[in-house]
Amino acid sequence: MAEYGALEQCLREGFIDYTIEADQRYVPKILTNNKEKKRKVLDTILSQLYVCDHFLFSVAFLTKSGIACLKDALIENHRAAGKILASQYLNFTEPDALRELLKFPNVELRMVTEERAFHAKGYLFHRAQAGPENYTMVIGSSNMTANALTHNQEWNVFFTSAENGALIRQTREEFQALWDTAEVVDEAWIDAYQSIYKRQNPKKKGLYLPFHKIQPNAMQKAALSGIQRLRDQGEDRGLLISATGTGKTYLSAFDVMKLRPRRFLFVVHRELIVKSARASYVKVGVDPADTGLLTGHDKDVDKPYLFATIQTLSRDDILYSFAPDAFDYIVMDEVHHGGAATYQKVLDYFKPKFLLGMTATPERSDDFDIYALFHHQIAYEIRLHDALAENMLVPFHYHGVCEITVNGEVLDDNSDFTALTCEERVRHILYYADLYGSDTDRVKGLVFCRSVEEAQTLAAAFVKHGRRAVALTGASRESERQDAIGHLEADADKDRDYLEYIFTCDILNEGVDIPQVNQVIMLRPTTSAIVFVQQLGRGLRKYPYKRYLEVLDFIGNYENNFLLPIALFGDRTYDKDFVRSLMQTNFLPGPTSVHFDDIAKERIYAAIDKKKALADLDDLKNAYRDMACRLGRQPMMMDFVRFGDKDPMLFIAKKESFYEFSQYMEPQPSTLNDAHRAVLKLMSLELSNGKRIEEILILRHLLAESSWSTADLAAETERWYGFLPSTETMDHAARVLSLQFFGKKAQQKYGGLPLLSFERPVYRSTPYFESLKQNAEFKAYVHDILDYGTYRFESLYIQDDPDIVGVLYAMDAILEKTCRVSSITIRIAKGR
Repeated sequence: MAEYGALEQCLREGFIDYTIEADQRYVPKILTNNKEKKRKVLDTILSQLYVCDHFLFSVAFLTKSGIACLKDALIENHRAAGKILASQYLNFTEPDALRELLKFPNVELRMVTEERAFHAKGYLFHRAQAGPENYTMVIGSSNMTANALTHNQEWNVFFTSAENGALIRQTREEFQALWDTAEVVDEAWIDAYQSIYKRQNPKKKGLYLPFHKIQPNAMQKAALSGIQRLRDQGEDRGLLISATGTGKTYLSAFDVMKLRPRRFLFVVHRELIVKSARASYVKVGVDPADTGLLTGHDKDVDKPYLFATIQTLSRDDILYSFAPDAFDYIVMDEVHHGGAATYQKVLDYFKPKFLLGMTATPERSDDFDIYALFHHQIAYEIRLHDALAENMLVPFHYHGVCEITVNGEVLDDNSDFTALTCEERVRHILYYADLYGSDTDRVKGLVFCRSVEEAQTLAAAFVKHGRRAVALTGASRESERQDAIGHLEADADKDRDYLEYIFTCDILNEGVDIPQVNQVIMLRPTTSAIVFVQQLGRGLRKYPYKRYLEVLDFIGNYENNFLLPIALFGDRTYDKDFVRSLMQTNFLPGPTSVHFDDIAKERIYAAIDKKKALADLDDLKNAYRDMACRLGRQPMMMDFVRFGDKDPMLFIAKKESFYEFSQYMEPQPSTLNDAHRAVLKLMSLELSNGKRIEEILILRHLLAESSWSTADLAAETERWYGFLPSTETMDHAARVLSLQFFGKKAQQKYGGLPLLSFERPVYRSTPYFESLKQNAEFKAYVHDILDYGTYRFESLYIQDDPDIVGVLYAMDAILEKTCRVSSITIRIAKGR
């Protein structure tokens, strides 16, 4: 029985004594969905499904969204033989979910019929070569639905067993008994069941929900409060930064309905969306009779609520027919275009009581400072990953698929046109488009290409294969765009010209509302994380009965493949090791999932390895400029923590301290001498990484006092973080801050003089450090370094400790206050 020793230890830890250290892969545990701990029941199901030889699933309910979560594993481990037993109980299982499972020849499917109230949920996996621990099982409350596997409050038990274990034997016997009496599911069975399903679920026949009053969600309420806060402070304008699909137009309508301005103007940059903006306002409660359009075709200039295109509004004969104060409230959509001459002309002319600018992407590369236009007053910010976490968008399933090889060469950044449009590639795209499909019975897809010619040629190729497709380009007339979108969203039974795909190059990245899009295909290299998120966002808008978006990204040997995990997971570090870990952790909130096939994954790792640094100097310079524009002042590291897209460690890595990077970007008079700068390098390079909180706590106190004791240090770490530092750790902190830890070359680099002396049990500030900290500018930068180091320690090294959550909230409040004081001190010290 020695071969079962490891399994026995796991059972002892799980059922007898939790202090026993056993192999955590096999220890019995409760599986739950926990956003804070980045855990999903789905993670364990997938980890077992990818490696098993056989599986038995018993679930009461099956939905298409649940199958979508498992599809990549079923595709990759197509050799695993599986049986899935589902239930007709309450006729909840979806016919389309059953059809999806029929695509897999390795899966047998049966249904327990309606007269038996079958409600069992269990997932059993078998690995023939795994040794004595060759059975694993998840049994509990999770059906095969996306919410049950990723989001809902579910309890499931995971355990491992040898083949002769009683639980496994009983489970297999029970499963087999039910299987033998269940009905085989094939297309004929599904067709018969579908008629019952539709009678039971009449609401799922149509596309539209009954009318209901639209109310602001939690994040929109917070944004509305932010807008009102600006007005209460006497501001006449504000900027709303809100991810695509998060309801910017509705949000602005809620605010307008609250104020009820005498006259109101909504400005868009395309005629394509002016009517949908007006429709949104009407849904929120604006009287349709009070609304009018100002476009190339309509001139309802006397209406109190006017919706205009910038092209028409900026014409002299139109613009100057209004008085400068004609409108009390103006909303400008997609206001990142504000640097254009037409926008500047309109903005310079009108003098509203309040101006609201809305954009998903304030970071522009056209040298126009959108933040200055709005006096650096940001009402609120809703980014993509926050919106996903708050269920403001539909979840998505991203599939990174390897591109094909043409004439022995994998498609890359420089592939020629014939390779990009060859028949082999067209069939490759169609295979995966059909395999992954969409949430509904008809695909309504957007395909992003690298050139206009590619979009036109591939759309024509799709048509030859019997697909309904069209290409839209910058040369397409507005009416052509409106017609194409109308046909894409149309009911196939009512529109004989309905479309399945629109191919495009760039023009649908922004400012277009197509909420019914359920599949997005990327056929171009990713060169910008911002553009990637824009294009992804085209399909994330909610729509009645739309539950998820399928995203297919065809990954070749592209130089910037490393941007994919950065964009998908919202990474700010641009750290190679951390980006690699994101690929492994692979967590996004809710039913959203990300999967790269093995070849695509290798190509991403190769792109990461090839780059000397994932964020080069130009990237950091642009990030710094964007932040300075946003704030209207010199940024600090903690500004990037709260608002930025780059980790401040990147700036330190380039110039050895954030102060040096700031001087590199904005050379200006400074009160700091060489000694100040050397000590800032010491703190930046040795403390800001946050690996040791002890040095940070000591320096924080020595900034305000001349001495501090080891007893104080121990009490502080225990108070805030729940642990006591060792004697060795406290000694090491003294050696670092007295420079004894470093060699002569490093000591010289760091100023050559100690910041403290240490005679147990007291740390004392040296006269050298006492003189340095008299400088307000230096002290502000030190506070910023210590705040940032504390932030990193809390977020990277203790974030999973459940006992200190309340402490972290308290510390965050203190750090926010000290950072704000630091920023103010910087501006005073430099006379800004």
